[in-house]
Amino acid sequence: MSRVWFDTQLETVAPFWRILRCDGVALGFTAHDRDLWFEGVNHRATPGMVPSAIRRSADLEPDSAEVEGALSHDALSAEDLALGRFDGARVLIGLVDWETLESHILYRGSVGSIAEEAGRFTAVLQSRKAELQFDPVPRTSPTCRAAFCGPGCTLSPARFTHAVRITGHNLAANAIALETSVPLSLLAGGTLRWLDGPYAGQSAGIIAPGPNGLVLDRPLDRAITASTAALAREGCDRTLATCAARFGNALNFQGEPFLPGNDQLARYASPAQ
Repeated sequence: MSRVWFDTQLETVAPFWRILRCDGVALGFTAHDRDLWFEGVNHRATPGMVPSAIRRSADLEPDSAEVEGALSHDALSAEDLALGRFDGARVLIGLVDWETLESHILYRGSVGSIAEEAGRFTAVLQSRKAELQFDPVPRTSPTCRAAFCGPGCTLSPARFTHAVRITGHNLAANAIALETSVPLSLLAGGTLRWLDGPYAGQSAGIIAPGPNGLVLDRPLDRAITASTAALAREGCDRTLATCAARFGNALNFQGEPFLPGNDQLARYASPAQ
């Protein structure tokens, strides 16, 4: 039988927050005056974090919630917010009994936007209902719609992912030099995942090879030491010719390169010559 919360005037209950970042880091916080360990996560005591009222409805409109607090805890810093480590993170908000450690989830969602000002932050959360606003029906396109080495593509990501070492970087050109046996031209359009250094756990898109190395789509505003480890995944230009010739995967091509466009459908009929 499930527990009925707040059925008495005095209960040993405190709210908690759990943040699951995209880089694999899990953070737990509670408004209790001491740390609480439950469900495999240590929830740190942060009385300064305050959740707003959580609105839950029975219709399809997204539920709303907001969390604000001070950047006073070691796990929360303005630097991490600026680096985007909390962008798109999953958030769980609930109640926990600090004596029995029984818990109940009130809200599930993700971080939509974060604002930081004067040492305080405000995070606007998006509920799982927001996913219902996305149209799952695919649209026709001349190029492949599938993510490279993702669902629909069927290629193994391990086959096209390579361990690399950073040998240098150019902040002005937003480029890095790599120690790798893979031709840099094959990495264009791919991704780079940092394994250590100031960007550890984050990913950046590879725009193209340049005179200073690989140009990334995220700004490099922090010093990167030599021999920093990373994983580089090859890219794909999503054309049928590349899918067939380079990868031998034309059978799984998720596009319609020979479908006539709107300009063809809107043409006037002309007499046969």
